[in-house]
Amino acid sequence: MRSDRTAPVQPGADPGTGLIRLPAFWIVLSVVLAGGVRIAMIAGRFAGAYPLATLTAVGLFALLAMPFWFTVSELDFLEREPPALLALAFAWGGLVATTVSIPGSAALDDLVAKLGSPHLAADWGAALAAPTVEEIAKTLGVVAIVLVARAQVNSVLDGVVYGAMVGLGFQIIEDIVYALGAVALAGRGDHIEPVITTFLLRGFLSGVWSHTLFGALAGAGIGYLVVRADRTWRSRLGVAMLAVVGAWASHVLWNSPLFRDGLGNGALALLAVLLFKGLPPLVLTMLLVRAAHDREADYYAGQLGKLDDPELITPGELAALKSGSRRATARWHARTSAGLRARAAVRRLQRAQARLAVELSRGTTDLGRWCHEVRRQRRILAALGHPEAVAPEGKGAWRRTASTVFTTALAIAVLWAAISTLGGG
Repeated sequence: MRSDRTAPVQPGADPGTGLIRLPAFWIVLSVVLAGGVRIAMIAGRFAGAYPLATLTAVGLFALLAMPFWFTVSELDFLEREPPALLALAFAWGGLVATTVSIPGSAALDDLVAKLGSPHLAADWGAALAAPTVEEIAKTLGVVAIVLVARAQVNSVLDGVVYGAMVGLGFQIIEDIVYALGAVALAGRGDHIEPVITTFLLRGFLSGVWSHTLFGALAGAGIGYLVVRADRTWRSRLGVAMLAVVGAWASHVLWNSPLFRDGLGNGALALLAVLLFKGLPPLVLTMLLVRAAHDREADYYAGQLGKLDDPELITPGELAALKSGSRRATARWHARTSAGLRARAAVRRLQRAQARLAVELSRGTTDLGRWCHEVRRQRRILAALGHPEAVAPEGKGAWRRTASTVFTTALAIAVLWAAISTLGGG
């Protein structure tokens, strides 16, 4: 099969309400609450001095978090992570990793200046100190998820999702702190211009290849460590450490002064630097996600294939369910041929089929609830004249290509506009 060389998938389990009986859950929750108190104290000082700027920063970066959250949570379509654990991962990144990293990075930066020189600290302090403290703090968030709900990390893709969610929490809270720090540094009172500038710089320009991406790389290593039980402990630990080092190196490259002045000062030069520093970890993460998704898709499709029941899933639907682009094409075809209700029903059918596959992998004996939901959505589709959640062979390929080209062009245009705005300001 296409994914035989990647890490296997282990049958998971529904944590249900059992989490509250685990000592690890209460320990992690206590640490998160302690971090929340610290962040609330910092936010309270800023809110008292700059209420409008604080409200603007929270609102803008909360809006920025939404598409990232949706994208990360959709990575694992077939075996979705519990919202409570996603929220816990986000909270660890935003409340724990940030409160550890703010003083930790400052202390390590001072150490670089003492052991090296003030000049070294000025040029490379942010590239050496911040990644070292932050990547360790964020990786511990994925470890915390494993301690709380080991059964939920049953593939490398799960590690990617939780790592990315920890990174997203860190990214959003850190950006808010930076934005409000910029307001204080400007010394102009409660003005929102520094917030807007920080939002453009750290949101649009840095958001795609920032902490969410670094967290995903480290999370992949933790996922491999957990699920690859067929390998020796030493090799699994080595891969996990390599992944964390990769996240650290990507962060170092991003923060480094390389090409700070070497490509000029125009928007095109800055865009080239962003692509040079950000594309390698982005491409690597995409390849990891693709390989992990393929492995998981093959595993759960194998579970559904054993049913041999076209009322639950047809061969065409089975092939579509294994691919994100084919799932999207099936929904689009339903929309064009039978309307919005059909598109929604196809999506619900795909969700129900995926959940049925997960329950089959868990050895659940009573599958009536999920089989009923699959049949219910199929009846809705049949009533709309669209009985199968597939698209004709080859149909939609041009749409995927056009969508990719349009999305890429739009992303470059947004980056260009943001760079030009910052340059003009």
